[in-house]
Amino acid sequence: MNAMTRLSVNINKIATIRNSRGGNMPDVEKAARDCETFGAEGITVHPRPDERHIRYSDVRAIRPGVKTEFNIEGNPIPSFVDLVMEVVPDQVTLVPDAHDAITSNAGWDTVANQEFLTEVVATFKSKGIRTSIFIDPVPAMAEGAARCGADRIELYTAAYAAGYHSGPAEAVRDYLLAASAARDAGLGVNAGHDLNLDNLEYFIRTIPWTAEVSIGHAIICDALYMGLEKTIQAYLSKIKIF
Repeated sequence: MNAMTRLSVNINKIATIRNSRGGNMPDVEKAARDCETFGAEGITVHPRPDERHIRYSDVRAIRPGVKTEFNIEGNPIPSFVDLVMEVVPDQVTLVPDAHDAITSNAGWDTVANQEFLTEVVATFKSKGIRTSIFIDPVPAMAEGAARCGADRIELYTAAYAAGYHSGPAEAVRDYLLAASAARDAGLGVNAGHDLNLDNLEYFIRTIPWTAEVSIGHAIICDALYMGLEKTIQAYLSKIKIF
């Protein structure tokens, strides 16, 4: 059984449903607690400035109830930095998404942005917050993240998911190289974006030292048919494979 890889459930889509109607249905605080009850080993939120899904107020409200691991993702603009420093999650994941991005669509250039990222990482680590940098599957970007002082990288897995059905080995090749470079540099490896019940197990078998996968959209889509508890258990079965 692979005890290394943890499943963090991103609950942004639950907030999106709530916001589409107003009120508090579904209740994102309860959803976070339920995900943990059903077996999730972490809760991820990604607040954006326009608050179209998870709001800054949600982050503050959810934090006290999380008993596993709380991961906040986002672009480290001043308001985000202030929020993270106030809430003090277990992990912060730095994502270079524009304010109007539909979803995250690229990783950091850790070489070109080394000075900025080094400063941000140091700020968060001064509070004891584990810091991860979202990157494309490029070994040089993993090595750059290490030079920035990060604890982990998160591999942006959209390209892997897109190529999986036409050729899994080819789709995962660059990820294996980047994950190996990260491990050699002393970094932990997280992964996320478009991972689902079809492609998750192969990724974990190929990169078994993956510390954490963060999955939201696919889990909520599957939960429409399977229910949230059965869905979380199904995802856990794909990563607890050794």
